[in-house]
Amino acid sequence: MPADRGQAGPPTISEVAAEAGVGRATAARTLGGYGYVSPELRERVLAAAEKLGYRANALARSMSTGVSHTLGVIVADIANPFFAGVVRGISDTSRARGFDTIVLSTYEDLDEEVAATNVLIDKRVDGVIIASAAVDRREVAHIKGATDRGIPVVLVDRAVASLDLDTVVIDNRDAARGAVETLIAAGHRRIGFVWGPPMPESPATRRGLLAEASRNLWTDGERLRGYLDALDDARIPFDPELVMVGRKTEERVTEDVARMLALPDRMTALFCTETDGVTGSLRALRAAGLSYPRDVALIGFDDSAWAAVMEPPLTMIEQPVHQLGAKAAQVLLDTLEGAGPARETHVLRSRLIVRSSVAPPPRS
Repeated sequence: MPADRGQAGPPTISEVAAEAGVGRATAARTLGGYGYVSPELRERVLAAAEKLGYRANALARSMSTGVSHTLGVIVADIANPFFAGVVRGISDTSRARGFDTIVLSTYEDLDEEVAATNVLIDKRVDGVIIASAAVDRREVAHIKGATDRGIPVVLVDRAVASLDLDTVVIDNRDAARGAVETLIAAGHRRIGFVWGPPMPESPATRRGLLAEASRNLWTDGERLRGYLDALDDARIPFDPELVMVGRKTEERVTEDVARMLALPDRMTALFCTETDGVTGSLRALRAAGLSYPRDVALIGFDDSAWAAVMEPPLTMIEQPVHQLGAKAAQVLLDTLEGAGPARETHVLRSRLIVRSSVAPPPRS
């Protein structure tokens, strides 16, 4: 238990030095983790610090040593199970190598991301892992600001074309293509794409849709390209009426899926690229008195425990979320420990978990 010092405020390095019977510089080197201190004096200082209840000022220590042993992590929403899994992978890996983590959420807001980056710079983190909402070179000044200060940055989940940084992602395009190919193999040709570009209405042409997608998050664009790849391979014409556009909310999904169900030649299958896309689609089917897979086949992104216990269980794409975070942390920590300056894009594989939500289209 800390000693009763008879005064307010936390104990200082000078008090620890006096308690240990050493000079202040010796106590500072011991508690700051830099310079040489003999084993005997080190033990005396640590014993005095424990007796007095001294806690090192991490910010002051980082200012004197240049190292905080802390990584900054910026994600869209820590409450999202996907990002929670990524952060767990980062935390597990960094802790095993002696680093703490500071995690900040931005809710896909670029201004929040800029503010979060500045907070981490002020906290003197050693490196940053970020799932950025930036799309083009006009939106990356804050990330370049960190690297210009010598703070290495690793991108996770999203690539940003204008940044030459280490990046850890999954092959979103290949994952989407495989999912849609599964629906096509079951006999579907009218396949809805849920979670498209946030624009008032879908462009009339495939080229226009891709141009709009390129102005949005990298993951969204890659998944849309995979959907279109599968249609092209099967020579299925692109129909803009089957691509959701507008606000990226569960409520908007429900509205747009209801619209697709009301088309004269309605969709018979749905590919949903986000969890909210799956739940919004299920609400729309229920409201229309329809069920899956009898009336509409369904495949979603981001497998989870609830998808497996649905009745029928849902076919989902499983992303290696923990592995994504662990790899991002490994790359960043290797850089901090002197790895070469080579910039790589590390691509991890996803997996389609086949369950019971896909069946042939209903007969007319």
